[in-house]
Amino acid sequence: MNQAAILKSEAFSEQLTRIRRHLHQHPELSNEETETTAYIASLLKSEGIRVVDYGLKTGVVAEIGGQLGGPIVVLRADIDALAIQEETELPYASVYPGKMHACGHDYHTASLIGAAYMLKQQEKQLNGTVRLIFQPAEEKASGARQVVRSGALHEVEAIFGLHNKPDLPVGTIGIAGGPLMAAADGFTVSITGAGSHAAVPESGVDPIVAASHIVTALQSIVSRNVSALQSAVISVTKIHSGTSWNIIPETALLDGTIRTFDEKVREDVLARFVQVTEGVAAALGAKAEICWTEGPPPVVNDWSLVKLADEAAAAIGLEIVRPVPSPAGEDFAVYQKEVPGLFVFFGTSGSKEWHHPAFDVDERALPFSAAYLSQIAVGYLNSRHNAGNA
Repeated sequence: MNQAAILKSEAFSEQLTRIRRHLHQHPELSNEETETTAYIASLLKSEGIRVVDYGLKTGVVAEIGGQLGGPIVVLRADIDALAIQEETELPYASVYPGKMHACGHDYHTASLIGAAYMLKQQEKQLNGTVRLIFQPAEEKASGARQVVRSGALHEVEAIFGLHNKPDLPVGTIGIAGGPLMAAADGFTVSITGAGSHAAVPESGVDPIVAASHIVTALQSIVSRNVSALQSAVISVTKIHSGTSWNIIPETALLDGTIRTFDEKVREDVLARFVQVTEGVAAALGAKAEICWTEGPPPVVNDWSLVKLADEAAAAIGLEIVRPVPSPAGEDFAVYQKEVPGLFVFFGTSGSKEWHHPAFDVDERALPFSAAYLSQIAVGYLNSRHNAGNA
């Protein structure tokens, strides 16, 4: 069955929908995806697709092709869920309290399984090897690093992935070169002063006052240290201090996140954050200690792969748009530090944004995302084959 026929096949669409709904009903958190791993592996093996052991605790790596030699190209999906109580009331809602596929990783996984089925049908004609990576722990920004350490990118020439996009309609794909998603770093600032009775603040050092001034001062970093031609976000999202109305506490805690789209801007903002935080605290007689949670770097798409993605999308009748970059983070960026890569947004006509307890996708997009992944892998291998024979 050719690609056009597959796209029109109700049986194929229903098959992917069943897979996606099974995954949606059985979400597992980062690094706990044991049932998901076994389920994916069983589906691939049932179609004669070889699963390759790279020593990952969770996650699946598989391969199709290679019979004619040629390069290796990777297609990647993420498989983990979020610690969110689902509120969709769907008949296939999560059966596990407090766990939900609220970011569409079930959709991504089903799409890649569909692409695997399509690629298997043309395995003997593939001008290279398509490696499939079903990656764990994207939500913890650690899974891609696990995969890289495993050696699964060894000798890989390029990598492709996608993310559902609720605000794009089904049949639409967002393709762009350059920055697409942000670096996402987290911070916890521990501020230490000296406790005292609230009636005699002069006998202590108030960490709440220091924390307040730090929050205000941090806002100047983006407006005064980042070029108007660049962008960054610093958000303090949690403040905690004190135990009683009449006691000045000894400590205060600040939590938050920093988002940037450029590695140099990221480096400068993080350095300035340290200067401002420690300097303001010291000026008020307090001490600040910063604990960083290093997130993924920015997703920066390789411009040389954009034309190939456009051609793959056009081949299956998708409407191509140039998307606005998202300040959300994605550890697909880790792979792009190793090999050229391209990440796209796929329209799923959702009514809720990522990480919302009522998040869902329009499953009519599944055959198209599966076909796109298959098409871009074949297109890349054919382009390399043709270039070698030119």
